[in-house]
Amino acid sequence: MKRVLVTFVLALTAGAMGFAQQPTAPAPNAGATQNTPTSQKVIKDPAEYNAYITALNTTDPAAKAAAMEAFVTQYPNSIVKIDALEQAMAAYQELKNQAKVEETAKRILQLDPNNIRALAIVAFIDRTKASTGDKTALQSTCNESQTGLQHLPTWEKPEGLSDADFQKLKNQMADIFEGAAGFCALQAKNYPVAKEHYNNALKIDPTNMGDVYQLAIAELGTTPIDLNGFWHCAKAINLAQTQNNPQAAQGINGYCRAFYHNYHGNDQGWDQFVQQTGTLPAPPANIAQMITPKPTPCDLAVQAVQQNDVTQLSFGDKEFILQQKGCSPAGTEAADKVWQSIQDLEKGGQAKLKIPVKVVSATSDTIDAAITDENQAANKADIHVMMEKPMTKPPAPGTMTDIIGIITNYTPNPFMFTMEKGELPAAKKPPVHHTPTKKKKKAAR
Repeated sequence: MKRVLVTFVLALTAGAMGFAQQPTAPAPNAGATQNTPTSQKVIKDPAEYNAYITALNTTDPAAKAAAMEAFVTQYPNSIVKIDALEQAMAAYQELKNQAKVEETAKRILQLDPNNIRALAIVAFIDRTKASTGDKTALQSTCNESQTGLQHLPTWEKPEGLSDADFQKLKNQMADIFEGAAGFCALQAKNYPVAKEHYNNALKIDPTNMGDVYQLAIAELGTTPIDLNGFWHCAKAINLAQTQNNPQAAQGINGYCRAFYHNYHGNDQGWDQFVQQTGTLPAPPANIAQMITPKPTPCDLAVQAVQQNDVTQLSFGDKEFILQQKGCSPAGTEAADKVWQSIQDLEKGGQAKLKIPVKVVSATSDTIDAAITDENQAANKADIHVMMEKPMTKPPAPGTMTDIIGIITNYTPNPFMFTMEKGELPAAKKPPVHHTPTKKKKKAAR
């Protein structure tokens, strides 16, 4: 959301300048006021009236802002005080003086907390500040957006404004309030509410790059992931490029590509997806076929058994497949094939297996050890060995050794092999060194 304030609220400025209600001049006598419309404000003091009209008819924005400020200072209790401040705010907007726009809008809200025009402006400004991490501004824009959404439907059309212009102005204010409310929900990780507000905002302004991108973040943050988020990413990248903002396009692309890689398993197809869908008016109907999820551990286990001779798999691979037992009917079938291959190697419990391991802990009767590289690095046991004979000197934790025995059972989660009749390789006997026999010297003749 990097648009300049004066661009975003231009309609507010034009509206404030165009439908300013001109107060009624002071009546020449008491009886004349009875025919004045009740909806029109009446300034009874001629000097006050003239001061306001003079300021209102000033065309130079800087001079007009100064004249309205002077009027408010001179007539702090005037019936048109808020009108004067709104005129000053509009003049500051023309001057692109955001600090004075914000200051004046907040002065208006002190007098009229539900002033729609002032709420829209400060909600936008506070949202911009909140996007940089300002927590106070975040709380403010959340409150302002909710107040604005509450009172906007009942906002009465200002006098002198056409129905079409009034609707246009209401739409722009609704866009501001909905976008800010979506931003607040996004910061709270309330993704369903964020999506609702952003979608409402984008119905009004579908070219709002900030709202499109933040809607993508909300959709990608849901569980399960909403694939439309990838399309909104593509659309936000396209908008950034067409709006001549390469830095934003690069940042959005990097963030969304990372999500795509995590979901799809690699980056293949991402650039093509962005190019093909970024200009579409709606998500492609076949998006689920265009972006497929990466294989799950269950899928990988099934593929490993389908594509390999299970007897040739390492014990680490076999352990991974056995871990997936129960993940699906195919996963259970794959695990059963691997388990049967282990039983076949052991010839029904008659042949012992030798497996290299790292010792995690040991007693005289048992060894808990790690088979896979991951478990060895984490010092996490994945095989429990019950020794055939007590050990006089159990191996120390961290020792790399072979264990020999019969695997009789396993549990998938947390994974653990059970080995019985365990033993360690026989210790190698040190080589025997024979002392060479000294030859006797022959006696001298």
